[in-house]
Amino acid sequence: MTSSKISLGAINMTAENPQAQATFWSAVTGNEISGGGDSFYLAPNGPDGFGMFFQPSSEPRLQSQDSHMDLTVPWGSRAQEVQRAIDLGATHQWDVLEEHEHVQWTTLADPEGNLFCIAEHPPVH
Repeated sequence: MTSSKISLGAINMTAENPQAQATFWSAVTGNEISGGGDSFYLAPNGPDGFGMFFQPSSEPRLQSQDSHMDLTVPWGSRAQEVQRAIDLGATHQWDVLEEHEHVQWTTLADPEGNLFCIAEHPPVH
């Protein structure tokens, strides 16, 4: 069996205000903004990072969201990172802290209402 060389290159999102979304996500991820006009790209901030691309939406926002990002932070830093995201403009939705022994997470919404999670995994002993 051969191992896959597939990795996440970028997440592409439509937005009512692509520049504002790029600014929010740049602050959350530390990725630099490039582009201009009506589309903005956040280049990966390292070899294990991922890019993000924001372009204008041509249709109204859907009422349901088929997928969302799970962002992982080091064990013990989830609450601090959640608060940082809220300070940047995210909205707290809910916490899942005791339901699963292998992960804790907080679900947030970005300024345009897109859900994302900040998760932490306990150290393996």
